[in-house]
Amino acid sequence: QVQVVESGGGLVQPGGSLRLSCAPSGFTLDLYAIAWFRQAPGKEREGVSCINTVDGSTYYADSVKGRFTISRDKAKNAVYLQMNSLKPEDTAVYYCALDYGWGSTCGGPYPYWGQGTQVTVSS
Repeated sequence: QVQVVESGGGLVQPGGSLRLSCAPSGFTLDLYAIAWFRQAPGKEREGVSCINTVDGSTYYADSVKGRFTISRDKAKNAVYLQMNSLKPEDTAVYYCALDYGWGSTCGGPYPYWGQGTQVTVSS
């Protein structure tokens, strides 16, 4: 059974940092695209970042470029989103989404989603 589990959210002051983790499981191919999305109250879901092991590409939304970094630890089978210089407008529920196989791309679609983790940036 394919699953995706996020962790690492919390409350942080503006300018602070958090690292989100995404742990995919239930498949054996090391070929996948994992994306981070976020949704703030009253707003549409927004794609934040993506990493694709098929072609090694990464993607960042303009709103997070230079502040967020996506990476993966192959040995731990985990993907991380390092978030620095956080702003109040980064406050949202962050979701990890997965597609796996040779056809995976950062463009999606993503059949598998985690439950979400809350990130709150406030003083």
